[in-house]
Amino acid sequence: MFTYTHNAAKHYAMINLESNALVADPHKLISMLFEGAVIALNQAEFDIKNDKLTEKFTSISKAIDIILLGLDASLKYESGNKLGENLHMLYQYMAHQLTLANLHNDINRIQEVRHLINELRGAWNAIDPNVNVATMRRTPAANESSAQNFARAL
Repeated sequence: MFTYTHNAAKHYAMINLESNALVADPHKLISMLFEGAVIALNQAEFDIKNDKLTEKFTSISKAIDIILLGLDASLKYESGNKLGENLHMLYQYMAHQLTLANLHNDINRIQEVRHLINELRGAWNAIDPNVNVATMRRTPAANESSAQNFARAL
C-alpha cells in the first residue's frame, strides 16, 4: 500500500510540475529550474548521509541535468556577453563539482553547489519578471547623465 501511495504522490507531483511549466513565463521557468536543482541537491545530500548510493547517483544526475540542460542551455550567447560567458563557466564548474561529489560521496561539494545555486536564485528572483531587458539598453547620453549624477552625489 505504501508503495502505491508513494508512487501516486510522485506521479501527482510530476503532473503538477508539468502543468506549471506549461503555463509559466520564461522568468518563472528559470525560477523553477533553480528550485528543482536545490531539491535534487538536498536529496543527494540526504542520500549520502543515509548510504543510499544508487539514489544519490540519481539525485546528482538530476541536478547536473537541470544545471546543464536547463540553466546553461537557456543562456544567450552573443558577442561580448560577459555575463552569459561567466554563467556558462560557473554552470560547468558546478557540474564538475557534482561529478566529484558523486565519485567521492562529498557532501561539502554538494553544499557548495547548492550555495551557488541559491545565490543565483536569489538574484534571479529579485529581477522584476515584467521588465523587458532588451528595452533597458542604455544610450551613451544616459550613461553620461548617470556619471554626472554620481559625481554630484559625491
